[in-house]
Amino acid sequence: MLGHTTRSLFHVREYAMSSIINAVHTAVSGLNAQSHAFTDLSNNIANSQTTGYKASTTSFEDYVTNNELANDGESLSDSVAATTRQHTDNQCMVTTSTNSTALAISGNGFFNVVQATGQSNDSTPVLGTQQYYTRNGDFSQDKNGYLVNTSGYYLEGYNVDATSGTLGTSLSAIQVPSTIAFRPTESTKLTATGTLDSSSSKTVDMSTTAYDSTGAASTVDLSWTKLSDTTWAVKDVNDTTGTSNSATVTFDSSGAVSSVTSQDSTGASSTSSSSFNYTGSPQDMTVSLSGVTLGSANTVSMTSDSVTTGTFSGISMETDGSVMATFDNGYSQLVAKIPLTTFADPNSLSAQNGQAYTATSQSGSPQINAVNTNGAGTLTTGSIEESTTDLTGDLSKLIVAQQAYGANTKVVSTADQLLQTTLAMIQ
Repeated sequence: MLGHTTRSLFHVREYAMSSIINAVHTAVSGLNAQSHAFTDLSNNIANSQTTGYKASTTSFEDYVTNNELANDGESLSDSVAATTRQHTDNQCMVTTSTNSTALAISGNGFFNVVQATGQSNDSTPVLGTQQYYTRNGDFSQDKNGYLVNTSGYYLEGYNVDATSGTLGTSLSAIQVPSTIAFRPTESTKLTATGTLDSSSSKTVDMSTTAYDSTGAASTVDLSWTKLSDTTWAVKDVNDTTGTSNSATVTFDSSGAVSSVTSQDSTGASSTSSSSFNYTGSPQDMTVSLSGVTLGSANTVSMTSDSVTTGTFSGISMETDGSVMATFDNGYSQLVAKIPLTTFADPNSLSAQNGQAYTATSQSGSPQINAVNTNGAGTLTTGSIEESTTDLTGDLSKLIVAQQAYGANTKVVSTADQLLQTTLAMIQ
């Protein structure tokens, strides 16, 4: 009888020890989970002033297993695990910055950025090929003219080719060096001035350089031919058809232009007091002849209204993503265009240092969009997006996590006491 009782006590002790040890394991998993929550909360609180930071939350889940303590196929919850959940799609408040080149996104988009992997011999950065994405738009120019944010990431966009003046189609780091050349402005008007020798029947030529919208130069040649003492014909030297860019100019008794009659390529004629329409290369323009008079010598010349010189003075950012170079002549010119990239699931991006992310298979492929298209969002210049950390809420959660951590430690200490009692059952 005593032996049967002893065996029963051994069975009870083994069962109790298994249950107590299981409780310890569960409590330890609770301690690990709350530690994980502490990490997430402390990270949020530490980054409450970090530009473009997206606060994360902690999710808890229990693990259910079948073990020797379960009866008739029942399952017991043995532990808990914590995971960090990103919320990169959360929008935070946009605030004004003292940095005029700062940009803030309101929407789903991200800036395209790259990192420097080193420096070349002339101290210019060597940029890596890894593509990153960020909401930290606090950009400023470095010594080489690159736009770099406060985390050291280089902003990418579509750059304007310095030679052709056309916008590129592939992403590259935006650089606006202080040595950037001013592209002549588009010519819209040609102005002829000087005198025509009323006593001469000699053909008189005049030419000037005109510029298209990209700053490319073309030469415009016009010639004067005397028809009578008060009438001259002016035409485009390069127009072999003679049906366009030509006009008949009539002078009054004082030698000033009184009327200009021209015809277009369809044969329709029009009369103006002092000008005619030029069509063709580099673009359509107006030719003003009011400055030409009849005289005793041929001194006519022609100029365009293009501004051809300017010294770089800085850059400005536009709400459509345009990066403009400004010059001391009051003009500004497009040097780059900033796109925004979106993802099917931005919360599945892989977080990197400095408020940056990389794409993953779960986030989906990056979709590059123009500003304010396809949900990419709008840009606010001279502004930054603040951190999404909710200090009040996270401090409250910190207290709850602290209490939960303490409760789990209580379970461990209580289980230790129970285990000691159980071990002493039949001693």
